[in-house]
Amino acid sequence: MLNRFWDPNKRDFNTLTEQEILSLAISAEEEDGRIYAAYADRVRSHFPASAKVFDGMAGEEDQHRRWLLALYQQKFGETLIPIRREHVRGFLSRKPVWLMRNLPIETIRQQVWEMEESAWRFYTEAAKLTHDVATRKLLGDLAVAEQKHKHEADTLEKVHLGEVEKEDETTEEKRQFVLTYVQPGLAGLMDGSVSTLAPVFAAAFATGSTWETFLVGLAASVGAGISMGFTEAASDDGKLTGRGSPIKRGFAAGIMTTIGGLGHALPYLIHDFFTATSVAIAVVLVELWAIAYIQSKYMSTPFWRAVMQVVLGGSLVFAAGILIGNA
Repeated sequence: MLNRFWDPNKRDFNTLTEQEILSLAISAEEEDGRIYAAYADRVRSHFPASAKVFDGMAGEEDQHRRWLLALYQQKFGETLIPIRREHVRGFLSRKPVWLMRNLPIETIRQQVWEMEESAWRFYTEAAKLTHDVATRKLLGDLAVAEQKHKHEADTLEKVHLGEVEKEDETTEEKRQFVLTYVQPGLAGLMDGSVSTLAPVFAAAFATGSTWETFLVGLAASVGAGISMGFTEAASDDGKLTGRGSPIKRGFAAGIMTTIGGLGHALPYLIHDFFTATSVAIAVVLVELWAIAYIQSKYMSTPFWRAVMQVVLGGSLVFAAGILIGNA
């Protein structure tokens, strides 16, 4: 499971050469510029002022790209190394929320903040690896520029929100909380709820014993929690992504994974098998629809797509467990 994040085919960031760092920075600026341009197109008809903000940010990313290209050309010639963020360990792939038809303004603002936080950390760490004065100066200047960009999302707040709403709006602290705790916790909750369905109900229908079923559910939940916790902690150290302490993220993912699995295992503490199973099935139905709602609200997934992924997928896992248990 750790291999899902610790890809041996990816390079460690600390092993990159100056030429590779500049090539990586150029490709990153190109991608971010395209994302901001896509945001501008998406919101232009309803929020023209915000579209101007994103147009300006796309223009600044393009300027950064030109500065990087000029330095690269001067030092290394005309051929770029084909390296992208997905080739380097520590970067996580972004969900393409900019392709959604209806983009909530809060989703946009969170995404902008995450992008610029990651870019600032990248340039800060990259500057430490370079010894050439010109390269180090440019990377340092870009780090400062990206730090200022982090607050561009707050411009949207002034455009769209009134005074009352602004008092309760998401601060930088809350955005960091989402990155460090909410996102890994939700991923763990979804993973734990779905992945433990088959073993719990297979054990229930195979043994007919509520206590033995509970023990299987407890073991599956705790095991999944430990695995998910270590996987999340190993995914990245937070230096480039800004997602915070890997230990905190690991605990958030692990604890929520365990809770997700225990939801339909705990009913088997009821002595009567029929009652326990009925309650467990009811809990599963509530869990799956709740997870679909959470995924839609907090993970930027359209609701009916989340229903297909979670409710339909979870139902198939649930059915598989019953069929295996009755075999």
